[in-house]
Amino acid sequence: MKLVLAVIQDADASALMRALSQHSFDVTKLASTGGFLREGNTTLMIGVDDERLPDLKKHIQNICHARTRLMSPSVPISEQNEGLVSEPVEVPVGGAVLFVLDVQEFIKV
Repeated sequence: MKLVLAVIQDADASALMRALSQHSFDVTKLASTGGFLREGNTTLMIGVDDERLPDLKKHIQNICHARTRLMSPSVPISEQNEGLVSEPVEVPVGGAVLFVLDVQEFIKV
């Protein structure tokens, strides 16, 4: 058995939770915050048998897509030069980060 910690973007959370529920995956949802953009993420804890792990990964890949977003660079006022216009830059967001851990024991009370 495996424990999968999937960190996904909030925009993908509802669709992924729905798909996993329809395919009989047990999921626990945790709210989390990303470090780079300081935006809300969702962390899912999913217990899965080893033979169903490829199916789980397929569902996550189908729903959690990377996308780009325009962000204004934040330059401290002391570092700004006169006449410098800070143009928005495209940054990649979304997708999923999966941590797959071995489970020694699983007990449901």
